[in-house]
Amino acid sequence: MTTTASNSYNVVGTRPARHDGYDKVTGAARFGADLNLPNMLHGKVLRSPHAHARIRSIDTSKAEALAGVIAVATAKDFDIVQQRPTIDYENANQNPRIIAENILADRKVLYRGHAVAAVAATSPHVAEEALALIEVDYEVLPVVLDLHDALKGDAPLLHDDMTTRFRVERFGPGDDTGERSNIAGHLQHKLGDVEKGFAEADVIIEREYETQTVHQGYIEPHVATSHWSTDGRLTVWTSTQGAFAVRATTAAILGMPESMVKVIPMEIGGGFGAKGVTYLAPVTAVLARKSGRPVKIAMSRKEVFEGSGPASATFMRVKIGAKRDGKITAGQVYMVYEAGAFPGAPVGGGAITGFGSYNIENVLVDGYDVVCNKQKAQSYRAPGQPQANFTVECAMDELAEELGIDPVDLRLRNAVSEGDRMPNGVPHSVFGCVELEEAMKNHPHYSAPLGGPNRGRGVAVAFRAQGGQTSSATINVNSNGTINLITGSVDIGGTRTAIAMQAAEVLGIASEDVFPSVGDTDSVGYTANTGGSRTAFDTGLAAIAAAEEVKEKMKHRAALLWEVEDEDVDFQDGSFVCTETEDRFTFKELAGRLMRTGGPVTASTSAASTGVGPIFAGNIVDVEVDPDTGKVDIVRFTAFLDAGQAVHPSFVEGQIQGATVQGIGWALNEEYFYTPDGTMANSSFLDYRMPTTLDLPMIEAVIIEVPNPRHPFGLRGVGEGPIIPPLAAVANAVYHATGARVRKLPITPGAVLEAMQEKEQG
Repeated sequence: MTTTASNSYNVVGTRPARHDGYDKVTGAARFGADLNLPNMLHGKVLRSPHAHARIRSIDTSKAEALAGVIAVATAKDFDIVQQRPTIDYENANQNPRIIAENILADRKVLYRGHAVAAVAATSPHVAEEALALIEVDYEVLPVVLDLHDALKGDAPLLHDDMTTRFRVERFGPGDDTGERSNIAGHLQHKLGDVEKGFAEADVIIEREYETQTVHQGYIEPHVATSHWSTDGRLTVWTSTQGAFAVRATTAAILGMPESMVKVIPMEIGGGFGAKGVTYLAPVTAVLARKSGRPVKIAMSRKEVFEGSGPASATFMRVKIGAKRDGKITAGQVYMVYEAGAFPGAPVGGGAITGFGSYNIENVLVDGYDVVCNKQKAQSYRAPGQPQANFTVECAMDELAEELGIDPVDLRLRNAVSEGDRMPNGVPHSVFGCVELEEAMKNHPHYSAPLGGPNRGRGVAVAFRAQGGQTSSATINVNSNGTINLITGSVDIGGTRTAIAMQAAEVLGIASEDVFPSVGDTDSVGYTANTGGSRTAFDTGLAAIAAAEEVKEKMKHRAALLWEVEDEDVDFQDGSFVCTETEDRFTFKELAGRLMRTGGPVTASTSAASTGVGPIFAGNIVDVEVDPDTGKVDIVRFTAFLDAGQAVHPSFVEGQIQGATVQGIGWALNEEYFYTPDGTMANSSFLDYRMPTTLDLPMIEAVIIEVPNPRHPFGLRGVGEGPIIPPLAAVANAVYHATGARVRKLPITPGAVLEAMQEKEQG
């Protein structure tokens, strides 16, 4: 690990044991599928065998008559479907009407695996049998399988009432063009004059790149259990990245106040953004209401692949112009993202970050959100950004070769600094772009011999823009000097420990003296989803605010004991000190006297984000390519990340390594393979090829620390940046090993051989 900042903290920056580690390794932690309630029913979901079809009718009578079947649900049981409000395609990812349509199809099925009905029965086997008895009359329609089909002038329309919206800013409503097509949205960012910039260029690179649909790869399938109490309140237990989001969605779909819904998040077995939405909670809620009994539904692995959201496939055309000295004069990119069945592809993420690593005066970005007959796309670590980065960073590698400039030197020549503008015109804040690129160039890996024939080295860098959202935290001080810390953030990757460490730092206690837990929606204030690399930052802010409030309250208690004013009490190195007498109480000593000075000390706070701030990442990778088979092996991989301040360096290293492996899989192996009728042909982990430890060397993680001024301890988000650069870095390395450029992911052995053959044929 390499850092560029010294650590002056007692807890932050250390490596204490993970608070939930014992429960995780012993199996004591309870995940969604572990929940079993008395008198509970088991649910199953009927899914469409067609990728595009109109639903003429659904007859559930035979299923309802089967012994052991207690309840059956269709979209007609959703209050929001009955009301039929106008669908707002502009805000598709937050619109409960669209979410309801995706959870249970109403008039149309839009992908193979689209849910159409659900059954609750006394056993999973009976429920499965009942599904076969549900009769659905489909009018099969032509399939619009991918973005290329969707963009054709005569393409069948998935949504008759959807029109294209155009906007020139990432946020805010767009202008309705009135055009009916499969293009839901057109986003544009513009800086300067690109035509002028290209006219000034000595060298222009123009290339096309393509990526395929990929899965997030979480191990735990989606699961939810619902139960109604006698007072009409609904309780949902589920595996989710956001309990409050599930509460809001479920309440809206069922037509009830959010106050009547309680969501209890279970431990989560991976999410990577994909569990920020719900597929099952409203369905189990309807079945539970109809049956009067708790109902649980757990997806099978096949259902996860066919019935939940992957990352978008993309097509991009990039054009970059530069002077002979390497200064970039203009950059332009045309990007098309598949949204799947409903609008909401993460094209905005790609549009704002593709050129985000570079100070370019003249930029034009056009992004398109396109629907097709695939599963509705969902977030996957840095949504939309790995695809755009793959395009720009591969083109940068080709530009460096054309100019005869070292790839890292070219990037340093055009590196962004504070105040330079992103493609949307917003100025960059402080982050370690130059520091990280210099660390890459100076790292021993960059100058090391390749060590054999058929080997190549590739590099890539990546910028990620970061927002933030509200989080809440509650601290209760115990009489033995420990604290209970309750937050609303589901723990993914050790975030509860990272948050606990920040509270401990403020209070001058050890991390082991904090007992963190994740609260349900009734026991903690509103907290946005665990995602967007915001949790350690935003929920850390809430914990810090609560700890500061605890500290002030305990100063008052110390003042009472010493019979002085509150202003006469200071807090130094974990102790409360009387400035008049030099008397002192440790935190533990004072905690033991709280009941004699007014009772318990507790603090609850909600903190609005100060803006997580930008993230910067980079890769150096060596590959070896078998010229006879086209197989690519990763020989060495070094991943760099500006973490601002690593709260728990081991967790940061783990995030870097895990995300890097996912990026490698995206580059080399992973894709949804569809047959012409829209059937996913590899819907299992046996056929959907993800890399394992047998495929990879140890990933060396290098942490750069350029403190973030938006956070008291200098934190940045770390969960998403590292997945962005591996796609391009691996592709660039394969090129340097073979001399053949593969511009379409994944870089399978067949794709490598085809590229090598094309090169030989000239």
